[in-house]
Amino acid sequence: MTGTTAAASRATHILVFPFPAQGHMLPLLDFIHQIVTQSQSPITITILVTPKNLSLLNPLLSAHPSIQTLVLPFPSHPYIPDGVENLKDMPPTSFRYMIPALGGLRGPLGQWFGAHPSPPTAIVSDMFLGWTHRLAAELGIRRVVFSPSGALALSVMHSLWRDLPRRQDPNDVVSFPEIPNSPKYPWWQLSPLYRSYMEGDPDSEFVRDGFVANRASWGLAVNSFGELEGAYLEHLRRDSGHDRVWAVGPVPPLADDLSGPTKRGGSSSVSVDHISSWLDKCGDRKVVYVCFGSQAVLHNDQMEELAKGLEKSGVHFVWSVKGPTGVDVEGDYGRFPLGFEDRVAGRGLVIRGWAPQVLILNHRAVGAFLTHCGWNSVLEAVAAGVPMLAWPLGADQFANATLLVDELKVATTVCEGKSAVPDSAKLARVLAESVGENQVERQRVAQLCHAALEATKERGGSTKDLESLIGLLAALTVSNC
Repeated sequence: MTGTTAAASRATHILVFPFPAQGHMLPLLDFIHQIVTQSQSPITITILVTPKNLSLLNPLLSAHPSIQTLVLPFPSHPYIPDGVENLKDMPPTSFRYMIPALGGLRGPLGQWFGAHPSPPTAIVSDMFLGWTHRLAAELGIRRVVFSPSGALALSVMHSLWRDLPRRQDPNDVVSFPEIPNSPKYPWWQLSPLYRSYMEGDPDSEFVRDGFVANRASWGLAVNSFGELEGAYLEHLRRDSGHDRVWAVGPVPPLADDLSGPTKRGGSSSVSVDHISSWLDKCGDRKVVYVCFGSQAVLHNDQMEELAKGLEKSGVHFVWSVKGPTGVDVEGDYGRFPLGFEDRVAGRGLVIRGWAPQVLILNHRAVGAFLTHCGWNSVLEAVAAGVPMLAWPLGADQFANATLLVDELKVATTVCEGKSAVPDSAKLARVLAESVGENQVERQRVAQLCHAALEATKERGGSTKDLESLIGLLAALTVSNC
């Protein structure tokens, strides 16, 4: 081996494989930014995407031109329309097919490894890509799971896919006595991905095998921090049987990319400058921000009651609305009540499309956040010190709401479920109270905000975990030379 070749072989090379959904892809890319920034030695990063997701890498590639890309064609699947490569363009019912569809990249990816002159010695991939653990094992390299979900929600997922509890009645309760604080949820609140599992069905078994593989993977990086979920992070370490579980959150966005509606998530009906100037005219902590993430679309009854609640409350608000997708386009979803926007003109701002959420939450005018409790939204609200109004809809959101409302007491429940319709009068009262002066939740979330800041400072818990992970990845590479 020549000196040049040896030096190339010793350089840390990581393959990064994000899951093509905004709530999964963006935090992983921001995590990779942290790895590249904090690494004390040369590091090579290759990111695997399909063609239509390549543009989502632009902010990261601009910050780190040395990052390489591996663009592979999106595999065909009978239940995914041609040309669709990201979950944001699919109805929620199609989500379960995206995971096995991406399994079709295993062959091309294996061929790429075999032909590469200096292939990666580790794979960092999303928790929905468990099959990459099997590939890593075949290649004799390590795989690190990246979880954009919190430690409590991930603990529940691990338990479900390991034990496969089944229920008939949607109100039957499933308990998790082995998890700290013994959480329990009615069947209907468990992840639809799990509830749709059918024994023997190839797609279902592929999904289950991926979650089993996650528990067997070499390491796990969780977008959380010790002061937020310490007990659940310790549980994951016990459940994994090793200490290679790193709390690396809250993972911040790129420093120059706090707004980025076009680069990070798509187009918006309102410019960032207009949003900022509108908020500038509002009083401190007097605005309620309303957003249900990049996937959820409310049906018309929910839209009407939420709009009535906002109108009756008298509060100033910013409402980010996702338009109908796929099966939602038949007229039953996403429609505002007639004349609503005219009636709230001046104190209400409606954003259609992608909202610059981090910028909004960090503005001094925002005093409460009505949210679906997606984990990225939770972390962004905590990091901004904004109390929450919880309306969990599905996925891991009920577990997140348990943490926020029952344990941390930084949120108030206003509604539950993707079919539930809130009472507009009660909602109006809660909205008005949420921007009041004597809100206990605001004091508690301020303490968590401080803890989040401390965790990500030099010598903070999350910073130390990130440094430990980087060091172990580098040591793996050197030991394999």
